[in-house]
Amino acid sequence: MPPDRRSAGDDASPELDGVPVSVRLGAVVPPEEPEDWTRPLTWAAAGGMLLAPLVALAWFIGWPPRSVGGPEAGTWLLGAAIVVGGTLTGLTQRGAARAVAATLGAALFAALGSVLVGGLTSGSATGIRAPSLAHASLASLAGLAGTLASLPIAHRFARHPRRAPLALASAALGVAVAVLVLRLLYAGPA
Repeated sequence: MPPDRRSAGDDASPELDGVPVSVRLGAVVPPEEPEDWTRPLTWAAAGGMLLAPLVALAWFIGWPPRSVGGPEAGTWLLGAAIVVGGTLTGLTQRGAARAVAATLGAALFAALGSVLVGGLTSGSATGIRAPSLAHASLASLAGLAGTLASLPIAHRFARHPRRAPLALASAALGVAVAVLVLRLLYAGPA
């Protein structure tokens, strides 16, 4: 029988017994025990945080952008991946505050990771003229704006027994806002 992993601040409800400590704490941290990585929620949370940086890496290595004049298909996809990854990570949490914190934290991590990937794959180009860095930065801003717009729904789905439809609505709203913000960012000053 494994030792009890609850701390004094943990909820003692029996429904949390099957949830890994790393997920119960509201963030994915390196697990205390190797079996935490065998649980699907841990992988879902980690996958949500890494979705956008992996999309950015595949895009910038496979089909790097050539100009910064307008959004490309990868720009839209990267902005959406930040929102969807944050929503996926938030979906793994129980409790409204934890879901909101995980959603926002995952989106921030994904945005930072995407910008870092954009900078590292920009080659010899430097500054904002590096197309991959510019696209990653603007997609990250749009993805974060979309994530912020989706947080009220993320707050709701954490307490709802049928979480998946609300998570889908949250992601859809966030992606729609990200698309709108990308349009505004690339439109320039009026």
